[in-house]
Parts: sequence; C-alpha cells; structure tokens
Amino acid sequence: MLAVLRRAADSLLRASPAPHVRSYAESRAAVRKLAKKRELDEVMSRTQAVFKTYKPVSPGLRHLRRPLNPHLWEGRPVMQLTIAKRKSGGRNARGRITVRHRGGGHRQRIRTLDFKREEPGLHDVVRIEYDPGRSAHIALLKNRNPLAQGTKKWSYIVAPEGIRAGDEVQSFRQGIPEGFVPGLDVSKINGTLERTSSQSLALGLLRTLTLKPGNVLKLRLIPIGTVIHNISLVPTGPGVLVRSAGSSGQVVGHEAAKYTHVRLQSGEVRKILQDCCATIGRVSNPLWKNINLGKAGRARWLGRRPSVRGVAMNANDHPHGGGRGRSKSDKHPVSIWGWGAKGTRTRKPGPKGPKNSNKMVVRERPRGKAKRSN
Repeated sequence: MLAVLRRAADSLLRASPAPHVRSYAESRAAVRKLAKKRELDEVMSRTQAVFKTYKPVSPGLRHLRRPLNPHLWEGRPVMQLTIAKRKSGGRNARGRITVRHRGGGHRQRIRTLDFKREEPGLHDVVRIEYDPGRSAHIALLKNRNPLAQGTKKWSYIVAPEGIRAGDEVQSFRQGIPEGFVPGLDVSKINGTLERTSSQSLALGLLRTLTLKPGNVLKLRLIPIGTVIHNISLVPTGPGVLVRSAGSSGQVVGHEAAKYTHVRLQSGEVRKILQDCCATIGRVSNPLWKNINLGKAGRARWLGRRPSVRGVAMNANDHPHGGGRGRSKSDKHPVSIWGWGAKGTRTRKPGPKGPKNSNKMVVRERPRGKAKRSN
C-alpha cells in the first residue's frame, strides 16, 4: 500500500512541475509592458480628443495643451540637411535691438527645405518630422532615382495635411513627361484646353494622376477650386506664399492671357503668372494655433522674451509712457515707433497703390465689417 501511494505522488509531481517564481526584473518588465499597452489603448480610444492635456499636478501643467501627433518621428533629423542656427538676440550688426522680444531659448538647427522641387520622378515619404524653426511639420523625401546623390536624393519639404510615411509625391515643375497619360498631347497642354472627346478624357485622367497632396504643378494645370500651398511668384523661383501651419490658397480663375487668380489665406485675391508652381493640398499641423504653452517658461525655451505694455514704460521709451498712474493721454494708440496700432491705414487703398506696388492684387483682403461677416 505504501509503494502505491509513493508511485501516485511521483506521478503528480511529474505532471505538475513547481511554478516558476518571477524575478524582480521580470515583474517590472511585465508591469511596464502592461502600462505601455494600456496607455496606447487609451490614446487610440480617444477618437474625439485632438489635444493632449495633463493632470494639474503643477501650475505649469494645468493649462498646457498640445496637439496629438502620434505620426511624428521621435528621432533626430538628417544632419546633412541641417545647419547650425546662430542667434543674435534680435540685434543688428551695430548691436542695436531691431526685433524685440527675442533672446535665449534652446539650441536649434535650421532644416534646409526644398521649396523649388526641381527633381522630377517619384519620391517616397520616409517620415514626418517636427521643425523647431516653423509652425508646420516637414516631410523627409527620398528620390527613387538610383543615380541621385546628396540633396537630390534626400530632401525636406513642407508637409501637406494628411500625408504620411510610405506615401508617394512627384514634382511636375519640368512639365508633364511624354507618355505619362496615353492619348494626351503634352505639347498642347494649357489652362484652356479644348474639351474634345479624347482630350477631355485624357485631361481627366491627367488630373486624377497629378492632383494629389504633395505634388507640384504649374498653375495653368491646376483646375479652379483646387486647394494649394507653397506658391511661387517667379516661374523659376521657390515657393514663398502660404507656408505656415494650417494655411492654404485656392485657385479661383484662369485668365486667357498669362495670369491665374489665387485667393490667399488672408482673403486677398492676387494675380500670379500661370508658369509659377504650387503644391497641392493644405499645410499640415492646423491645430498649431490652438496650442497653450501653460507657463512663461515654455515661451523662454522657444526664445521669446517678455513683452511690456507701453503705459508701463517711461515717457522716453514709448509714446504711451510716463504720467501718473495708467495714462496714455488723449493720443490715438500707437506702436513704439509711432505707427497707428488700431486699424490706421498705412498703405494707399485700392489695387494701384504708390508706384504700382499693389497692381497684382485683384481684391484686397477683407477688413473691418467685411472681415467680421466672413
């Protein structure tokens, strides 16, 4: 009987081995993994939230609000595409402050962006990055041409809204390549292409293939109503208009001559040469304007120094300064240089300002009641 009980006990021990006791490091790793999974699930479940907020465990976190950008690259930029930023504190060569409220801040590197996009062919979007020198995000492109080297192979551009790593963009600044669309005569393409049956079908196919966010086209090839950004003013020059976060322009008309009417972000309608180029889409990071830094220290990290009210200064420092108590006398409110600060016009109205400086403007930006009605 004793031998039978011993054999039964041995079989039970073989069937159920002793449980493995986790070490301290293994238990900590398991807890971290579970916490990371829970945090990821929480972020992914917040479909309505577009900003990241924090529990007010300190005064600086109470009002801090940042946009949720999980698609941004968390590593360093491509160092060959950056240059060191030397700060001057807003001072000119004579040591005098010409730009106020600047100084200090974290060390930064300037990202060199390609605003011309002269390299044809397909480019792959490698990643989307943060740029400390601008409000919009930037995208790192890689040229598919195996012969390209240096800046022709790798380049940064202003990232359009909605573009992500793995997408494809293309530049048609040099024109539409031959055979890009079957049945389309590339030599006859212009803004007023006749709607014959075959040409109309080919034109529709061309627009389907080219009107994608991030592609560069000449204005005469962009149909009316298309949202654009990074608009150039010279056919061979870089894009200079509509480059800040969330901004966009819109093509509103094509003249029979050589101009295209473009509505800018301010509401101004301007004539631009049809051979100038623009990028399709809206600029990324539209929630940038709703960021709340939470504390003054974050502004100092960005290189912004405090601004002081004019009425709090002495009389020799500001037109509003001096006097007993808060008093700016009977003058109209002006800036520190004496310019009207509350809507005073400093430019001759109308499309034809002094020396025809405003002759390309078809309609000025709305002001006053017109701006409020929009």
